[in-house]
Amino acid sequence: MFASYLIGLREGLEATLVVSVLIAFLVKSDRKDKLPQVWTGVAAAIALSVGFGALLTFTAANLGHTGQELFDAITSLLAVVFVTWMIFWMRRTARALSGELRGKLTDALQMGSLAVVVMAFLAVAREGLETALLFFAAVRGATATVEPLIGIALGLLTSVVIGWGLYKSALKINLTKFFTWTGLLLILVAAGIFKYGMHDLQEANILPGLSTYAFDISAALPADSWYGALLSGMLNITPQPSVVEAVAWIVYLVPTLIFFLLPQRVKTTPAATAPAA
Repeated sequence: MFASYLIGLREGLEATLVVSVLIAFLVKSDRKDKLPQVWTGVAAAIALSVGFGALLTFTAANLGHTGQELFDAITSLLAVVFVTWMIFWMRRTARALSGELRGKLTDALQMGSLAVVVMAFLAVAREGLETALLFFAAVRGATATVEPLIGIALGLLTSVVIGWGLYKSALKINLTKFFTWTGLLLILVAAGIFKYGMHDLQEANILPGLSTYAFDISAALPADSWYGALLSGMLNITPQPSVVEAVAWIVYLVPTLIFFLLPQRVKTTPAATAPAA
């Protein structure tokens, strides 16, 4: 449930920030007449995201065992690729995001109402599709209960509340630190999804070694215990992973964390030398 909540919070806040920047720009520019176009684009993006999630679920439910395992593996690997790209993209562009969006909206306003709808749609649809794919991949590795849906709903609701508070200037939050810490947690979640994707490939007989275990800590981490279920649901940590799963988890997690924690390079321009007085 925590992993689903984190996905909803992180992705939802990114989308909420995008919408709040667009709305604030139109309000301050005295272009409130274009707000319905923004909300139309947002609604279309949400509908597309929900439809995409439903399509993933429907497709998985109508495949045979091998096909379903292969489909789950592909969606898991795609989710890892997208969430990794999103984490590093937001880390690099978070500070300039507001100005970039205002520039694009200015261009869209000059082109007409349809361009505003498309611009708002594209800005939110990316986050929505990523959310649907990542949530689907995370849930496939968790228990089949309603808790993941509750988690992502609470995460999205929290993101809307935070975004509204930021828009009204009633809430102040260090977004750089927020995206850094949630990025670290999402890397752990993505490592678990990657591990689960390798397990699916083994279930589909694409990779060998399904019964070759790296270790067995079932005695210390019972699968039916609350903490075992918590680690499995949050980070997909299981007490008896195969060698392929364990290696995949380490191979993704270690270099990704290292690159994420490296200090960012700040581009500087050489200072102009003033002539001596």
